[in-house]
Amino acid sequence: MDNNRQIEQKCCTEDSMSQKLKVLAIHGYRQNGETFRAKTGSFRKMVHKWAQFTYITAPHKVILVDDSNDLNKCEEPDIGQSQDEEQYGWFFNRDDNTFRGIRKGGPAIGFEESVKLIEQIFTEEGPFDGLVGFSQGACFVGLLCDLQQRGLTKFNFGFAVLASGFKSGSLPHLKYYSDRINLPSLHIFGENDKIIPTEMSEALSNSFEDPVIVRHPGGHYLPASAAQKHQYQKFFKLQLLQKQCKEQQVEKSVYTSSETAHG
Repeated sequence: MDNNRQIEQKCCTEDSMSQKLKVLAIHGYRQNGETFRAKTGSFRKMVHKWAQFTYITAPHKVILVDDSNDLNKCEEPDIGQSQDEEQYGWFFNRDDNTFRGIRKGGPAIGFEESVKLIEQIFTEEGPFDGLVGFSQGACFVGLLCDLQQRGLTKFNFGFAVLASGFKSGSLPHLKYYSDRINLPSLHIFGENDKIIPTEMSEALSNSFEDPVIVRHPGGHYLPASAAQKHQYQKFFKLQLLQKQCKEQQVEKSVYTSSETAHG
């Protein structure tokens, strides 16, 4: 009985938050794991008390043609990524292996390979408590959330953070988003995003039950200023508390069962 009482007292208290959340970070199109890590340094500092991040790189290299007359280059907006840095994507939505978030229709070339990579990362470096994605990475995370809800993943996670996210317009993905996703989610988007319009990010957030929404006045980036700090910290703190409460309830259940078995 004393052990049960101690577990109940420890559950959902800040003193019990010794272990951090493990979060898998999914970069945007034409980025890689290292550049995404560099761009999110301030964000990580804001939530480092509750979360630690693992950054990975998508399996598909983006080939850029250095030609001012190239139509693909005109279609792919400048995201502040250096030309001399290796750039990758999670899937392409045109047969010439290019991608644009606002594009409707088209294929989802390489999507299955990217899902298999996530499975591999969960096996080798997981489990992970949650996913954070930016731009195409957030689109990909949204698809993974839907797959998980339908029991079609070989891995499980407990929450998602989606910055500048959107629904995929690829034809193979139109079957997604049919039911609202019952998963804690934090959606971050800028009112002046010229690459992914606000209404596209709002549409993705509406695919989730009870989404937490953080709007900012900027553009296509993951902001980390004082204006967002409280909301970020509140979300990650809540996810960690809920995780530890579940673990302690399991511990309590196992102890109770063992006590009953031994009469």
